[in-house]
Amino acid sequence: MQYTLKKSLGQHFLKDENICRKIVAALQLQHFERLLEVGPGGGALTKYLLQLPHVDFKAIELDEEKVLYLHQTYTSIIGRIIHEDFLRAAMPFGEEFTVVGNFPYNISTQILFKVLEWKPFVPVVVGMFQKEVAQRVASKPGSKVYGILSVLVQAFYTVEYLFDVPQGCFNPPPKVMSGVIKLVRRHDPALVRSDKHFYNLVKTAFNQRRKTLRNAVRGLFEQDILQDEIFNRRAEQLSIDDFAKLTFKMAY
Repeated sequence: MQYTLKKSLGQHFLKDENICRKIVAALQLQHFERLLEVGPGGGALTKYLLQLPHVDFKAIELDEEKVLYLHQTYTSIIGRIIHEDFLRAAMPFGEEFTVVGNFPYNISTQILFKVLEWKPFVPVVVGMFQKEVAQRVASKPGSKVYGILSVLVQAFYTVEYLFDVPQGCFNPPPKVMSGVIKLVRRHDPALVRSDKHFYNLVKTAFNQRRKTLRNAVRGLFEQDILQDEIFNRRAEQLSIDDFAKLTFKMAY
């Protein structure tokens, strides 16, 4: 059975076996008993993941044609595919599980936000992203690409940029380079007043990143708090710890 590529789903299928093996090797550096693959597509990674011993493996795939293809090509996957939209799916396991995938580029950022919702249950993520997104997730304060995604992810996960993946490793080749990153949940996550306060502060600060923090987030703090000298800085100059501490001073 052949399958078709659907641009509407951001599909670029990995065809380089060496890259597949490198992703699986990176995954195996951490112990896990349950594994979720997001967007298996044509099964480039899946065929290796199905061979991992003593792992409860599941895959989530929205495209019905790919589900049928995987069922016919890899019979051991039958009963392990969740045919749903990952962004709307319920958690696939009741205990901790690792997440892996060549993530569809058009929803890769939303996939990370979903992982953050599930963070008590997801200790490790190994994923392929558009290189620009991967760099953004891994970037440090002061960098031009340090932003909302960098802060929200790094508050709870240590991020390691593993390697580049050239366009020629895919069918069809995307217009941009890709990159693989690994997220490992921190033992010392940022101490925040609440996730809601933290997300609101970070998003508000970076939505007007050219302004000083005082002007960007003035609606979230009482006037006397805004006199603190930290508000003279811009969002990209603040560390994750700076943002975390500020959540306890927020009025709203």
